[in-house]
Amino acid sequence: MSTRSRAVLLGATAAAAALTLSACGNGGTSGGGGDTNFVMGSDGISTAKKGERAAAPDLSGKTVDGKQLDVADYKGKVVVVNVWGSWCAPCRAEAPNFEKVYQDLGAKGVQFVGINTRDTSVQNAVAFEKQQGVTYPSLYDPTGRMLLRFKKGTLNLQTVPSTLVFDREGKIAARSLSPLSEDRLREMIDPVLAEK
Repeated sequence: MSTRSRAVLLGATAAAAALTLSACGNGGTSGGGGDTNFVMGSDGISTAKKGERAAAPDLSGKTVDGKQLDVADYKGKVVVVNVWGSWCAPCRAEAPNFEKVYQDLGAKGVQFVGINTRDTSVQNAVAFEKQQGVTYPSLYDPTGRMLLRFKKGTLNLQTVPSTLVFDREGKIAARSLSPLSEDRLREMIDPVLAEK
């Protein structure tokens, strides 16, 4: 391999690594402008008061296992939406926490739904779910089009993982733009679950 070819390859590899690092990990707090009525808590979880919440967009389509899913069918339940990718190390770290909380709270009216994004192959997403023991459904959104349906400022499209909690009326009550431990995930869900 020539010196020039090595330099081009090294540059391309560095650019790809930088892009991957910028798109996965602790995404901070910003959703990218827009007025979403979120108030940032000291724990990094943003919440919106009841009566000031934006409606969730249409989240329907094929799941990673090829079934049809419409999140609107879960109206009346608290819905936890987690944006993830199989390529994302923090997603792998938080997946067991999400599955545990899903198993614990399912009988209390909490439904989890994943949105798999930027996986170029559905097989990668399926392998991730199997490896991590994830049993709740995930919509397959390889190009991120579904994420663009959210009101500006709700999500930062470069931040994966991200998590939203919808109240029983299908409105966005809370969000986190960083990986969540089991305790922080419960802290995010519990107030919404306690609402009557």
